Amino acid sequence: MGPLDAVWHLLNFFGPAVGVGCLGAVIAKLVWRSDLRTKSVLRLAAWSTAAAAMGLVVALVVFGRDGRMAGYAVLVASAALGLWWAAFGTRRP
Repeated sequence: MGPLDAVWHLLNFFGPAVGVGCLGAVIAKLVWRSDLRTKSVLRLAAWSTAAAAMGLVVALVVFGRDGRMAGYAVLVASAALGLWWAAFGTRRP
């Protein structure tokens, strides 16, 4: 595998995390419009994407390969947890 193949491999591995993170941030911003008016979509997407990427790496280590349905369940659960943390978990009084 050459360097370009390795880059494409990594981009395709983390692609679902980016997609789920960004889509979840936009949907959360639309659904909880009044609660999240002080939070930026970029901040929500960054937290959700980072958590989803970590979930994918953990699923790869635990299951030994990529592409299992349980791994994608970990991806969605970790993205939702990261999105919740960015949106509602860090409230300041």
